[in-house]
Amino acid sequence: MGSINLDDDTSSDRPYWQINAPPTHPARTSPICPPFLLKSMLPPKDLVIVSTPDHLYERDTWPQVRRRVQENKLAEFQRRPADMWRYLEFSWKIKEAYKEGGVKEFILKERLKWGWPGEVVAKGTRFGDCEEEEEGDRNGDGDVKILWNDWPYGIDERIVHLVVWTKFELVDDPATGDLTDQARAEIDDYVRRTFGGRVPEEHIIWFKNWAHIKSVKAVEHFHVMLFDPDPEFVKEITKGDVPLGIIQTN
Repeated sequence: MGSINLDDDTSSDRPYWQINAPPTHPARTSPICPPFLLKSMLPPKDLVIVSTPDHLYERDTWPQVRRRVQENKLAEFQRRPADMWRYLEFSWKIKEAYKEGGVKEFILKERLKWGWPGEVVAKGTRFGDCEEEEEGDRNGDGDVKILWNDWPYGIDERIVHLVVWTKFELVDDPATGDLTDQARAEIDDYVRRTFGGRVPEEHIIWFKNWAHIKSVKAVEHFHVMLFDPDPEFVKEITKGDVPLGIIQTN
């Protein structure tokens, strides 16, 4: 499973915020902690991750990813230390730049192109409510949009991590906090119809994060992971989307 070896203390003499800073970033040598990495701002898990040298991280394999999803141990997913460092900086910049709506405004306006401000109105209440809805999805203005995960977990690099965003609610059971049986069945059917014809069944897994571990809580979505899919299919299904994590690196 993706993990960090905390026994290695090769960087123990360096401030934790320097360890995974990009080579040309001022924080690499700064004696002052960046605001997005202040201990008062970080959950303990995130602090451990960014404090650990990136080379010690072991990526999750596909069998490990499948097992974690099947056992619903989603909180065990984590980003590589270097990616977590950049993700925290990126999130902080987004919140500074989008004062009115924060991450929700950025996602709706810049990534989904669903508009801001104003309420996001779905044409239907579930996947493929009508032929017009499926046509809208193909045109990019429907109730569903598939994009890359901008900041994926630390998994085998052959695994493609996508996010399926929906304008309609994916209903949770208030008693358990998990999806209702009906919502789970509808997502299963959608995933099978959308990905199953192009990717082997054993190379597809999906999950919806529990509310308390969602990084984007304000816009409905679930995750799909594909093991070693055809790049052309991924380009087709995401309409040529490029994850922001790559853009920020380049």
